[in-house]
Amino acid sequence: MPMTGRFDDQAIHAILSEALLSGRLMAGAKLGEQRLAAVFGVTRERIRKVLLRLGHERLIETFPNRGAYVVNPSIEDAREIYEARRVVEGGIAWHVAERLSDEQQTVLRAHFTSERQAHQHRSRADSVRLSGEFHILLARMTKNEFVIRTMQELVARTSMLVAFFEDSNASECAVDEHEEILLALESRNPAAAAHAMMAHLALIETRLHPRAAPAGKADLLPALNAAIEAYEARAK
Repeated sequence: MPMTGRFDDQAIHAILSEALLSGRLMAGAKLGEQRLAAVFGVTRERIRKVLLRLGHERLIETFPNRGAYVVNPSIEDAREIYEARRVVEGGIAWHVAERLSDEQQTVLRAHFTSERQAHQHRSRADSVRLSGEFHILLARMTKNEFVIRTMQELVARTSMLVAFFEDSNASECAVDEHEEILLALESRNPAAAAHAMMAHLALIETRLHPRAAPAGKADLLPALNAAIEAYEARAK
C-alpha cells in the first residue's frame, strides 16, 4: 500500500539499496516505475531519478524503452571480476603499506569499527556497502586517479555479486579478513599486506555459490517492506 510520500529521494534510494543488497530480490526482476511510485507514494519521475542513480551505481540494469531490472550476473562474471581485483588490489595494499601515515591509519581504524558495528547490528546492506568502501578507501590512499576509478568500477560490479552469491553469514568472515589486512598495513609490511589482501579476495571467491532460483519475476513487496523496516529501525 502507498507510503503517502513520507520518504525523500535519499530515503527511497537507501531503501531500494537495502532491498537489492540484502539479496532478497530475484535476479532479473523488473523494477516497475509505476508500482514503486505507488508503494512510496511519490511520482514516477522521482522514482525514475532514483533508478537512474542505482543504475549508475551498477546495483540495477536500465534499458531504454524497457525499464529497470535487478541485475542478473553469472558465477563466471564473479570469478573474472575477483581475478581482476586480486591483480589490482595486491598492488594497492603493497603501495599503501609502504606509505601509510598515522592519519590514514586512524581513518582506516574508524572505518573498520563501522564495519564491525554493521555486522553486529545484522545490517546486510550496510555490511556490503562498508566492505566495498574499505577497498575504495585504500585505493584513494594511493592518490592515483586511474587506480581509484578502476577500484570504483570493480567494487560497483562486486556489490551485487556478493548480494546474490555469498551467504549472509559470510560478512563476519569478511570483517575478520579486513582486520588481518589492517594489521598488516599497520605493521608497514608490504608483502604481508599484499598477501592478506589477495587471500581475502580469494576466500570471498570460494564463498560464492550459484543460486538455485532462476531469474524472473518476483514480488517486490516483501523485500521492500523488510528494507523499509530496517531503514526505519536505523533512523530511530
